[in-house]
Amino acid sequence: MTHTRTSPAGTPLGDSFHLYDTTLRDGAQGEGISYSVTDKLATARLLDSLGVGFIEGGWPGAMPKDTAFFERAATELDLKHAALVAFGSTRKPGRRAEQDAQVLALLNSGAPVITLVAKADRRHIERALRTDVAENCAMVQDTVRFLTSEGRRVFLDAEHFFDGYADDPDTALRVLDAAMTAGADVAVLCDTNGGQLPGRLAEAVAEVIERTAFRIGIHCQDDTGCAVANTVAAVEAGATHVQCTANGYGERTGNADLFAVTGNLATKLNMPVLPQARLSELTRTAQGLAAIAHVSPDRHQPYVGAAAFAHKAGLHASAMKVDPGLYQHIDPDVVGNESRILVTEMAGRASLELKCLQLGFDVQDTEAVSRVVARVKQLEAGGWSFESADASLALLLHDELTDTASGPSAPRRAPSAFAPLTYQVVERRSAEGGVVSEASVRLRVEGSADAIGEVTATSEGDGPVAALDSALRRALVPHLPWVAETALAGYSVRVLESAPGTPALTRVLVVSRDADGEWTTVGVHTSAVVAAMLALCDALTYKPLKDALSRTGALSRTDPLPATAATQAPVPSR
Repeated sequence: MTHTRTSPAGTPLGDSFHLYDTTLRDGAQGEGISYSVTDKLATARLLDSLGVGFIEGGWPGAMPKDTAFFERAATELDLKHAALVAFGSTRKPGRRAEQDAQVLALLNSGAPVITLVAKADRRHIERALRTDVAENCAMVQDTVRFLTSEGRRVFLDAEHFFDGYADDPDTALRVLDAAMTAGADVAVLCDTNGGQLPGRLAEAVAEVIERTAFRIGIHCQDDTGCAVANTVAAVEAGATHVQCTANGYGERTGNADLFAVTGNLATKLNMPVLPQARLSELTRTAQGLAAIAHVSPDRHQPYVGAAAFAHKAGLHASAMKVDPGLYQHIDPDVVGNESRILVTEMAGRASLELKCLQLGFDVQDTEAVSRVVARVKQLEAGGWSFESADASLALLLHDELTDTASGPSAPRRAPSAFAPLTYQVVERRSAEGGVVSEASVRLRVEGSADAIGEVTATSEGDGPVAALDSALRRALVPHLPWVAETALAGYSVRVLESAPGTPALTRVLVVSRDADGEWTTVGVHTSAVVAAMLALCDALTYKPLKDALSRTGALSRTDPLPATAATQAPVPSR
């Protein structure tokens, strides 16, 4: 039987349903993730602004960093939606709860809610804790009773519950009973090893609710790739408390992803688990939390990934032109994301027309669109890829829409205020024994009022791409001040497979940014240096075009670029 909760007119469910985040404790156990106290505070603020109900801050007393977090949180966090939670264990065997240092640390954290972890599998109780079931249950009962008597709300994380329930259901239920009869609010069933599948897990949740009538929560690891599905299945079986981590961070393969779970509950089960109007902040929050964790966002992440609503095949784009809902399970605006049309050799006219609209081009010339389709197909056959390089595609579109090329085989003439004449990169040993790249460039430059002239510059960098970027900026900024508004945000270099006896091509993707956002450009050549220069020149050339599009809203076939980029100087030929 399905048990899901809804509320009139999307009114938030409040305490009848708990959206509980454990990024700062369980998520921090993920490989490559290490939060400073400042990071933890920033993460908590973002989660609170999204509207989650509970934020687990860590394990005070066991982790010095977590103890420091709770100390600073008392004066530096002003939570509007969430309650702060301290996580920890029950008293140790043979001790009194009020004399156990770890239990007292939980109390002294000042957190209004405490989540206790306890073994719910007989094998773990006897082999890991080296005690018996009766003492384990007494440890749970005594600790819950002590903390509730001190005014704290208590949740129980029943560790290894599903494995324990399958092996010895009576013992697993005894642990839940010990906590709930002592005053715990929720018994959270944990798939600690992440080995459950949705059908079997849902049956167990429904059975536990029927046998106990306790309020049940769910905590799933992702070892079978089913953490999100298991969490949703548990809710449909009657769970009213879900524990998740941002972007699915966590040990081994991770935890149930907060954003996928929230998206599913809100859009598929019509459960308003966030405050009104906060669902549209899902994508922004996911990206912000990834930045704090120093983890690259997963482009293919459901609901919030950059590719979650990206469409590549021409057939999809044709249908999207008629009705976007034909190939999208929800309107991406609902979760703060957007549709993207990927233009590749698979693209047809519909893809290009939609992409032109997305990039801000007012396309009325069907012949120009046909030329661009043919040109993209030819370039991609030669190793170019525009699906992740919207800025280079925008320049190609502008190339056709302003008649600066005669056809798909013509050399590329980018609308730019500068053009490279010569450039080189040399590498040498540094005094410290490392390798330093040194780039030299000679450019032709034209500003809004200056005559054409040549400038040169030399600069060093960590690798050829960074060195070229630094040299370009050093040469251009005195003459084109807007270049200083941009920065190199990242790049990737890939050597493409080639036929035997032919030189290998190198593809360089460059990510640039300014105060308004990021854009990506691409360069391809048998020389990695030339490929990098192509991408870097496109990156700077795109800046004034982007600004012009943002000011006018759309650039028609006859519109020129602003004076800062009015010349039509060639960059190295494609």
